[in-house]
Order: sequence, then structure tokens, then C-alpha cells
Amino acid sequence: MGNACVTGASSSSNHGQSLKSKEARLIDNSCVTGSSQSNQGHCQEFNGSEITFRWRIDGFSSLLDKGEGWTNSSVFEIRGHYWNLMLNPRDRKSGDENEYVSLMLVLFQLSERSHTVVEATFKFLLYDQSYGKHHEQHQVSHSFQSTSRVSGSSCMIPLAKLKEQSSGFLVKDSCVFGIQFIKVVAVKGNDVSETLFVQKTSNICSDPQVYTWNIDDFFVLKNPSTSPEFELCGHKWFITLYPSGYDKNGNYLSLSLSMKVPDTLDKDSAILAEVSISIKDQETGNHAKSSARIQFKNDTHTSLWDKFISLEDFKDSSKGYLVKTKCCIEAQVEVIVSSKTV
Repeated sequence: MGNACVTGASSSSNHGQSLKSKEARLIDNSCVTGSSQSNQGHCQEFNGSEITFRWRIDGFSSLLDKGEGWTNSSVFEIRGHYWNLMLNPRDRKSGDENEYVSLMLVLFQLSERSHTVVEATFKFLLYDQSYGKHHEQHQVSHSFQSTSRVSGSSCMIPLAKLKEQSSGFLVKDSCVFGIQFIKVVAVKGNDVSETLFVQKTSNICSDPQVYTWNIDDFFVLKNPSTSPEFELCGHKWFITLYPSGYDKNGNYLSLSLSMKVPDTLDKDSAILAEVSISIKDQETGNHAKSSARIQFKNDTHTSLWDKFISLEDFKDSSKGYLVKTKCCIEAQVEVIVSSKTV
């Protein structure tokens, strides 16, 4: 049922990586409408210990049209920890011209100060919706910790194989992925489910819209500090700046972009947005920038870059980010899809 490969997660997949002149993807990428509800949905627990999270994607062809890149699910809770699934429908193996459908698992927001190691054993799943002959990735074990919150990338199946009508994996432009947690050390359990719905329509906000936050005196900011509220693509947003870091470690500057809810988003709605945030280089134009394609809804409305840039680099006068006391932060938003949760 297709070859499998495991490759190490690249640094650009880590939360909050800041790269100059290079896009850094959060837990990144695309497509929308999800409902993620604890103790509801089509999830199963086996033998009192194995819990399966299922993620259905309707309109899969629209996701393929977006090309290579990682799409993240909403945050869900399993065994007392918060996780994301990441999907790349057009992944590549080194030296192989074929495209593969790949999954990764992310442990969400484990504090850098924490010495906790979460030992997880799991399988990635691809559901055969016609014949029940589901495709299972071989069992994977990973030690999640503050320095390694992303599992390796697992190439589930060649894209061409998934698209074969006889496979049963793609039915009416819908496919179902999942992850079966076999063991998570010393935590409690929750069953969750989510549907990701992708509409093949024209972009709702086809031209990216930009807001610029000019800060006159960085050194008087509190941790955290928020920008004035602003509107982009028909939704209200605000930027949060953590001058001494999200976890107050004093080594990194953190940034987040949040949608204001529920004012601009119904409780049963979600959007997929391409978002980016940057600190402007005021002298050479060589800005520090990170981007993500992410689903926003009522219970997931913030995109956080916890290690956006080191304070050492930010304060380096030769880089132009902080000129005397002034700095400039820019947020860019493009809404691709808006639809109802299911």
C-alpha cells in the first residue's frame, strides 16, 4: 500500500524559528473548516489505552492546488497534552521524483523551562472509505521535549496511489487521516475529532493586506504588549509582542498574531489564512519574517512565534531592527477560505 519513509523534521518546521530573508513556517499551512471538540466526534478508544484522532479533509483537490507545503490541524488534547497534526500532500523524498502524502505530529507549546519528556508511541493512519482496508504507517516512537516538539516526517503513501479510485482513500474529493496513540507516558486521555473542509472557490481576500505597527520606544514596553486593534480581510486582529519572550526567559523576542473573536467570527465558522509577521530592517530592508498558513476559529485564534528572533540579534545596531528606541512590526493577512464547521 505504498512505501513509507521517515525523515527528520527540518528546522523550519519548528515553532517560532526566525530566519532572515527566508520564510519560516510555524506549524504551517493550509485549508479550512474544522471542528475540534473534546469527548465528541468519531474517535475511538481501544483497550482503554489506544486513542485515535481522525481528521477528514473535504475538497482535497483544492488542497493539492495549493502545492507543496504543510497544513496544520487545530490543536487537540490527548492524554493531558496538546497536539497538532501536520499534512503535506506533495512531499518529496531525496532523489525520488514521485510525490508523497506525509504526516507529522507536533507537541504544542511545551515550555522551554520544562524538563518534561513526553514519550509517545503512535501510528499515522489513512482510511480506506470504500473497503475498510486502512493504510497504517509503521509504529513510531518519539521523545517530545522543549528542543524537539516535532516528530519526523512520515511519507504515508505516494500521491498517485492515494488518488487511484480503487484504493478507496479518496472518495468524493474527501479523505480521512488519523493518528492512533498507543502510549503516552503518565497523562490522562481525551477523545477528539476534526473535519477540515476546503472549498474550491476564488480567494475571499485575494490580495494580501498589511498593517504596520510603529513602536517609538521599545524599552518602555511591558511583557506582553499589544498593538492597537486593526482590520484586515474583513476580520479584526491584534499583534502581541513579548519583549523578554513568551516564557520570559530573556533570550528571545516572541510575537503572536491573533484574530479578535467572537466579534468577527461566528462560533460555527472557521477561516484559512496565509499570515506573516515581520520586524522591519529600517536601514537595508533585509527584514526578519516568519509565515504560516493556519486555520483560525473560536478555540484556535492565535498564531504564536515563541522564538521569533534572539534579543541579541534584535538589538544588534548593524541589523537595523532597533534604531535607537524605534522598531517597526508588520502583519500581513490573506484569507483563502471561510466556511462553516461540521
